[in-house]
Order: sequence, then structure tokens, then C-alpha cells
Amino acid sequence: MAKNLVIVESPAKAKTIEKILGNDFEVKSCFGHIRDLEKDDMGIDIPNNFKPKYIVPEDKEKVVKDLKKLAKETDEVWLATDEDREGEAISWHLCEVLGLDPVNTKRIVFHEITKSAIEKAVRQPRLLDMNMVHAQQARRILDRIVGFELSPVLWRKMSMRNSLSAGRVQSVAVRLIVEREREINAFNSVSTFKVEAWFTGKDISGKNISFKAEGPTKFKTAEDAEKFLQQCVGAAYTVKDIQVKPGKKSPAAPFTTSTLQQEASRKLGYSVSKTMLLAQKLYESGKITYMRTDSVNLSDTALANIQKEINTSFGEKYHQHRKFKNKNESAQEAHEAIRPTYMENHTDDDSDTKRLYDLIWKRTIASQMSDAELEKTIAKIDISTNHEELTASGEVLKFDGFLKVYLESRDEEDVTEEEEDQEGSLPPLTVKQALDLKEMKATERFSRPAPRYTEASLVKKLEELGIGRPSTYAPTITTIQKRNYVEKRDKEGVKREYRILLLKDNQISKNTDSENTGAEKSKLFPTDLGMIVTDFLNQYFDSVMDYGFTAKIEEEFDEIAGGKQVWNKMLNNFYQPFHKAVQDTLENAERVKGERLLGEDKESGKPIVARMGRYGPMIQIGKAEDEEKPRFAKLKATQSIETITMEEAMELFKLPRTLGQFEGSDVVVNIGRFGPYAQHDKQFYSLKKEMDPYTVELDEVGPLIAEKRTAKSERTIKVFEKEKIQILKGPYGPYIKQGLRNFKIPKEKIDTAADLTVEEAKAIIEDVKANPPKKKAPAKKKKA
Repeated sequence: MAKNLVIVESPAKAKTIEKILGNDFEVKSCFGHIRDLEKDDMGIDIPNNFKPKYIVPEDKEKVVKDLKKLAKETDEVWLATDEDREGEAISWHLCEVLGLDPVNTKRIVFHEITKSAIEKAVRQPRLLDMNMVHAQQARRILDRIVGFELSPVLWRKMSMRNSLSAGRVQSVAVRLIVEREREINAFNSVSTFKVEAWFTGKDISGKNISFKAEGPTKFKTAEDAEKFLQQCVGAAYTVKDIQVKPGKKSPAAPFTTSTLQQEASRKLGYSVSKTMLLAQKLYESGKITYMRTDSVNLSDTALANIQKEINTSFGEKYHQHRKFKNKNESAQEAHEAIRPTYMENHTDDDSDTKRLYDLIWKRTIASQMSDAELEKTIAKIDISTNHEELTASGEVLKFDGFLKVYLESRDEEDVTEEEEDQEGSLPPLTVKQALDLKEMKATERFSRPAPRYTEASLVKKLEELGIGRPSTYAPTITTIQKRNYVEKRDKEGVKREYRILLLKDNQISKNTDSENTGAEKSKLFPTDLGMIVTDFLNQYFDSVMDYGFTAKIEEEFDEIAGGKQVWNKMLNNFYQPFHKAVQDTLENAERVKGERLLGEDKESGKPIVARMGRYGPMIQIGKAEDEEKPRFAKLKATQSIETITMEEAMELFKLPRTLGQFEGSDVVVNIGRFGPYAQHDKQFYSLKKEMDPYTVELDEVGPLIAEKRTAKSERTIKVFEKEKIQILKGPYGPYIKQGLRNFKIPKEKIDTAADLTVEEAKAIIEDVKANPPKKKAPAKKKKA
């Protein structure tokens, strides 16, 4: 038995550290949190100063038992959980459960899993930081209170379903998405006309040149744009003025948790949770520093290594020493930005993590490289028949600097129209140079609303507002999607016509063209449920939903971590007004139906209502109390209770549609609980994604039925109709299906599955029911 037991959160981290520490140390994993608040009575004794009641979950009992045994047998226990508040709290829980005295138990922390960092931590152990523990505990308790007290209010006051729930940070995140959606719905696009002119000519050497210039302003109407073009008929064009200005671009700071999530989304298309999963893997294998941080600082050792790498790979002129400072003064979750632990490792061999590691390496190295040097040229072009001027601009890169390695991407909403239209450099021009106009266009352009949030831009917004911390972004975004308050999906563009006025050969012509507009990919859309819940919480719990209030709570957690505030006093200040609001709402708030009256049915005179149903948003014609049962139709995935029109609602009642006969039986298409389907000869077939049940025709559905029927017959080994038992062929071999449940066939009978009798199949089913397979222990919940 080793003299020292080191406890960390994950097996991967344990494996990496054990290699470094040697034979005197045994490194074991506790697999994340080993205790949590009890479910009963909220797990908090509120009258007793918010005393938490912790329990070891069933799936962690064996882990705790094994660690207790090892702790008794070893000379010294070292707690080496992560360096943030969550890690500090896990170490405290380990002390409590293993019977360790926090006063003399050694606590070690490190920002990177390298030999030097681990050995330094072992040489300089510290004690548990109870202020950090209290800050984590206060967050956990406050979030439990909000969830446990708000959720029953939603169950009782909303007519949707009992699985509703609310959360302090999650509900505010949903509010952001809901408000953006309504902003988009209320947006009225305005058209303007942008003038662009294309010129040709010759430079001093006689070489042919061509370039584009832009008009002096955007015209509000087609008439104004045409008037400008008329004034240019027969004009002579000369270069009036040329300005050449030096410029520079500086690199972005090294990655924090949120900027890594944003850039991995823009450049690699990763979700926030995938980014954190891969970053955790890189950290635990010792390849990058700790991945939950809001610091942009780099250590002196790191800076020296980066300088050496730049000088070796690119030359000394590419290095520029920089110290980045945090905008957020309370940045305390970690002490350094996310960076590679060894800068000489330019890439990673692991195919899963390679792309993310490359991104981190490039961002880190670029942060210490020279500015890119630019030369911007602006040429003013005189129009002989018009007092206005045209402007041509271009940019030349004189020295690439950090751009040799990396350029930060930007969010859709941060890119201006002018930047979108930039076309590189200008040819050499001289003042008074005459130019030939090839053509001049006034093109209609439409203003755009703010774009919907991506996962990454939502993280950016939450960080700007001071809501949440590095460890909360990924779980927050996962939770709001899991609760069906928000969904991530694509939106198809719509065709839109625009007008073009063209001046060419001193003649003005008018044309129209079309463009696909409004297409979006992987954006966050609020569901109808998310909108209704948000409105209710805004009305009755405005303080919980207030951005400033939520940010203030985060600051108070920081104060607890810094020893400037008492944790249970802070909780009491929050709880008293919050609990009163809960009681008032339960007693006085009206029940929310989530309905919107669209009008009356012309045929029956019955009300037509858009509302939330058991399985989602739907349209209802008639009332439940009417003698004739109401008619129902499910909304399409792209439709919303809030915006659907009467005409769109009535279209939904065209289903079910009978398309005609296929092989002598009717084919009927409809939408069910699991999506669009076709029914034929008492069998059901899911329609393909691109098949719209409102427009699909028989010649498309017939082949689908034949194809799926063939596939089904190929996977069917045997059917016992009377007992409703099937023996099917799956991707992992034969299995038995009864009703909706599958049963594994024993190994010794797999090869003869086709010969099984109904009695043998029944016996296998009964045996599996009596001896269900042991559930695997849940995978460690990774902090992200």
C-alpha cells in the first residue's frame, strides 16, 4: 500500500497524475461530487440557518466505501480536486464523508497537470478554503430553493403539464432568447438603395486596372436613387483625392472558458457542451491548463516558453510581449487563461481533441505575436455632373504579424455591412486621373433584425450581463434545451425580390432579382412553452428574472468566496422576499391557460384557439363542454402560438389527407405524436424529413412504403401474431420484441434464434423480467 492517497475527480486525471507522482502515491478518483442535497423537504433546514442536509447517492456508495478503506490504510490523504469552488466543495465533502479533519488534511491545487506543477503543489500544500466551500454551498442551496419553490407554482398555475420547472440562471437565459425572438417578430424591415460603381482605366505604367467605389449615401426610395443616377448620365469621373493611412490589428487575448466556447462554435461548429467535454479531456491528459477560467492572464513561465516558440518558428520580429487584463475584476475561478501546457507541442494526436487543441495553440501563440501592419487607401472620385462624390477604399497587408497564425472570428451581429462588402486592396491611382465608368448600380437592400442567439453568442451575452460563471454556461444551455423551453434548429430562408437600377452606356434600366433571405443554422428558438413560462415568471417573479438582480447574486457569491459576506445571511436576504412572492402567487395569481383566440370558424361559428396541449402547441376549434367534440390540429415545428395567423391555422385542418390508393389500399398522411407519417394497409410509416404532409403526393409516398416494408421484412426473423411477439434482427444481432419492449436473447441461443418456439421466447421474456440486467453506474457528471 502506498504511503500517500491522492483523491481527484476523474479516472483520466488520476491516471495522468499517478504517472507523475511515482510509487509512494496512489491516485484514486471520487468520480465527481460524492454528496448532494436530499430530495425530501428540499434538503435544506431553512429555519436552522439554511443548514443543508446531504446524502451520499446510491451510485456513489461503493466509491465512498472503497475510499474510506484506502484512507484508513494510508499514512496521508491529499485532496487534489479542481481549483475552483466546485473542486473545493468536493474536497470538503470528502473530508466529511471519509472522517478527515479539514484542519490538517493536505489540499493541493494546480492549474495544469504537468510534472513541475504537480511537484510544486505537493511541496506547497494548503488547507481547505472554507470561504470557497461556503460560496459553492450558497449557490447550490439558493438554486435548490428557487427550483423547489418555483416549480410547484408553475404546476398549480399553468395548465400545461406537471413536468414544468424553473431555475435561477436558466430562466433568465430563456428570457434573453424569448425577448430576442419577439424583437425579431416585431421588426419591420426597411429598404434602402445602395449605389456602387465599377471603374476601369490605366495606371501610370499603362497597365489596365479595375475597381469598385461606393455612393455617398443610402437612398431611402427608388425615386431618390434614380434621381442620383440621372445626375450621373454623361458625367466624367476623375480621382479627386487619395489618402493613405497606416493601420494595425492586434491579436485577441488567450482563451477564457466563454471565449473558447464562442470561437469553437464559430470556427469548428461545436456545441458548448462538446467544447467543454473535449477541453476536459485535454486538461485531464495534461495537454492544456484548467478549462474553467475567466482569467486572460499567462504565467511568466508560459510567456517565456511562448516567446521561445515564436522566435524559433517565425523569427524574433514576430514576437511582441503582451499582458492582458481582465475586464471582470472579480475573475477568480482560476489564475490563468486556457493554454497548452507545452507550447512545443503544436498539435494533438487524438482525433477527437485535435481540432480544439489546434485552436487553443494558435490563439495562445498569436496573443504574444506582433501586430499586423496595414495600409488603408481611401480614394475620392469626382462626378462632373454631380456635387456628390464616390468613395473607393482598400486595405493592403504590409506585415502579417499574428495573422500568420490566427484571426479571431466574429459573431453575425458584430459584423457591419461595410465589413461584409470589403474587397481587399485598390490598384495604384493618382490624383486627377481620369476613369471610365463601366456601370453604376443602385441595389435595393433591406435592414435586418438582430440575429437569434447561437449557444456561443448566448454565453457571450450572459457573461456581458454578469450572469453565471465559467462552470455554469454549458449546463445552463443544456438544461434549457432539455426542459423544452428552447430548441436548437435551422431555419430555411425565404425568397425575396429586390429592385436594381442600372446605369450603363448612359442609359438607365430597371430590373428585379431575387435572393434567399433569413436562413439560419443552429440557432436557439424559444418554444411556446418557454414563452408562456417566461411571461408568467416575469409577471410574478420580476426580481428573479431581472438581469441586474441575477448578476448581483453572482457578485454576492464572489463576496462569500472572498470572505466579505456570511453565506447564510446572504441566503436569508434573498429568501425572505422570494418566499413571500411565492406565497402571494400561489394565493392570488390566476391560472395561465396559454391560449390565444384567433377568431371564429366560418362554418360552425365556434371559437378557434391556439393553445398549449398535452403534446405541445395546437389549434382547437370548439370548446370541451360543447356537445360536439372539439377538433384539434398540431402546429408545425416552425409555427408558434404567438404568431400563427387564422389562415395558417385553418391550413392545419387539411390533415389527415388521403393521397389515393397504393396496391389497392388507401394511403393517408397525417401528423402524430412522433411526427408526420403515412398510413397504409393498417401499417404506419414515418415520412422523410423533406416530405411535407400538407403537400406530399402519392408518387413520393408509394416508393417510401415499399422501401420501408422491404427493410422491415428483412429484419423480421419470426412473428408470433397471437402473442404479439417478434424475433427481429438488430445491429447487434437478433432480439425479441413484445409490445414496445425489447428482450436480449441469451448468447447460447443467438445462432438458433430463427428456430425459437413461442414457448421458448416467452420463457426468455419472463427470465429477463425476473432478472433485469444490472444498470450501469451513471457516468460522472462532468463540470462544464
